[in-house]
Amino acid sequence: MIQAIVFDCDGLIIDTETPWYRAMAELYEERGVQLSLEVYSRVLGTSISAFDLYAHLEEVSGQPVDRDETRDRWHRRHKELMREERIRPGVEDYLRQAQELGLRIGLASSSNREWVEKHLRDHGLLDYFEVIRTSNDVERVKPDPALYLSALEFLGVAPEHAVAFEDSPNGTRAAKAAGMYCVTVPNTLTAQLQFDTYDAQISSMAELSLADLLQKLR
Repeated sequence: MIQAIVFDCDGLIIDTETPWYRAMAELYEERGVQLSLEVYSRVLGTSISAFDLYAHLEEVSGQPVDRDETRDRWHRRHKELMREERIRPGVEDYLRQAQELGLRIGLASSSNREWVEKHLRDHGLLDYFEVIRTSNDVERVKPDPALYLSALEFLGVAPEHAVAFEDSPNGTRAAKAAGMYCVTVPNTLTAQLQFDTYDAQISSMAELSLADLLQKLR
């Protein structure tokens, strides 16, 4: 019996991932080179430290990279692009339906707590979550299962009675490694990637009700 749902944040609740990729790809293009999604996927759903994009840009362009300046420009451009983003369809409906079904609700994100809570607060979603686990709480982020296991420990729910909602392959790997059900909801960017094993995939949470989705998992 499903007793809890645990959401990812970036890319799932609001698509921060596509703007990050687009902003960095523009910096690559300025130097006459391309940033492939295959390369960028190494940091999707995990830590930016998982792959050194600045070193890669320097290598493929043959030009030195000022890391501080490039990072500042990347972040400024991302902030501009995020003005166009809204909560993904069906997200708040699922959170509301989970409450109505008496499910525990958690969140597990590889991002830092300040970032996560800001986005949730800005979109009026913070109070839905009983527990939030971020990179501040574990030594290893996704695809390591620690974030999910920590959230479930707080909720007092065994992994086999919980469902993770993810948008990225790294996140899906973390959920399955934790022993949870995993529903993938790819965004514009991650829909182009190959996912490992998962229990269900939907294009949007507006596609069907949470109750119907849980019934399919059973």
